[in-house]
Amino acid sequence: MYGKGLRPLSLLTAASVALTLAAVFFWAPNDAYLGFLQKIFYLHVPLAIVTLCGFVAAGLMAVAHLRTRDPRWDVRSYVAIHISLIFGVVVLISGSIWARGAWGHWWVWNEPTLVSFLLVMLLYATYQPLRFAIEDPERQSRYASVFAITAGAFVPINFAIVRLSPAFVHPRTLSNISGNLPGRMQAVFYLALATAALLWVTLWRFEMTAKHVAAQLRRLRKLLGEETDDAPVRRSAAPSLTGVGSIS
Repeated sequence: MYGKGLRPLSLLTAASVALTLAAVFFWAPNDAYLGFLQKIFYLHVPLAIVTLCGFVAAGLMAVAHLRTRDPRWDVRSYVAIHISLIFGVVVLISGSIWARGAWGHWWVWNEPTLVSFLLVMLLYATYQPLRFAIEDPERQSRYASVFAITAGAFVPINFAIVRLSPAFVHPRTLSNISGNLPGRMQAVFYLALATAALLWVTLWRFEMTAKHVAAQLRRLRKLLGEETDDAPVRRSAAPSLTGVGSIS
C-alpha cells in the first residue's frame, strides 16, 4: 500500500529537483558579498528545516503508536528518524563548507545555531543503538516511541531557546528572509524548501514500501514452509511491519 502512487511521486520529485537546481545555478543572482558560495544556502537551509520537521513528525507518529499500539506507527516513526538523520548529515557537511568560505573556519563553537543542531543530531544518533540494546520487541517499540516523543519535544524547545540567544553569527533565516533576500532569491528559496520536503516524503515512502514488501515476503515464505527452525535469521534495529519483532 505504501508503493501506491510512488512512481508519479518519484517523477515529480525528480522534476522538482531538476527545476530547483536550474533555478539555483542559472536564475538566482549571486550574493553581493559571498558570490557563488552563497548558493549552498539553497541546499543547507531547506534541508535543515526539513530535518527538524522530520524529527517532530517522528515524535507525533510515536504518540500515535503509544495510543493505538499499532506497530505500523512505530515503523513510520523509525523511518522518519532514519531519513531525517541522513538529511541532517548533509546539513552539517554543507554548513561546514559554507562556514569555511564565509568565516574562514570549518566550525564555530560559540555559534548557538550550529551547536544546537549538532546536539540534536547527536541526540538522535543514539536512537538506533537504543533499539539494538533492547531485545524484547514490545519493549523495544515502546521505549523507542518514548525516546522519539521526548526528543521530538526537545527540537522546538531547543529552536526557541536558540532564537532568544543574543550571540548570533549565523543569519536568522526564517525571520529575515523577506527583508534580506531579493525577490528571485526568495522564490528560489521557497522552491528549494518545497523540493526538500518533497524529497523527504519520497524517500520515506520508498523505505516504507521496502519494509512492507520485505514483510510480505516473510509471510509468503512462512506460508510456503521455506522458513524452518534451523534457518538462520538476521536481527536488526529496524521494527517489523508485522508487529512480531525486529527480525528482518
